[in-house]
Amino acid sequence: MSRFRAALVLLMLVGCAGGGDWVRPGMDQAAAGREYQDCRELADTAVKTDADIDQDILATRQSDWQRAGVVRTQTRVMHEQTRDRVAAIVDSCMKAKGYSQKR
Repeated sequence: MSRFRAALVLLMLVGCAGGGDWVRPGMDQAAAGREYQDCRELADTAVKTDADIDQDILATRQSDWQRAGVVRTQTRVMHEQTRDRVAAIVDSCMKAKGYSQKR
């Protein structure tokens, strides 16, 4: 498994562990956790194609990037972009379901 895919899988698993401190009047934490999980699955599905494309790019260009010394930077940037996109999708999804985050 490539480093990028391993990092992406780890990010997704860590993100699935909790409910992200989302609250909605009349809903308990268990219900919020289920709703959050639904939104995480939606986000994971939405970014899967982009993550697969990024992995393919890294695999085909890895020797070029290693010689240029930017493979780690490019991997980190792709990872951060995927993480940010997942967070934005989850945030939008939870807000659409009537939740807000605890402060």
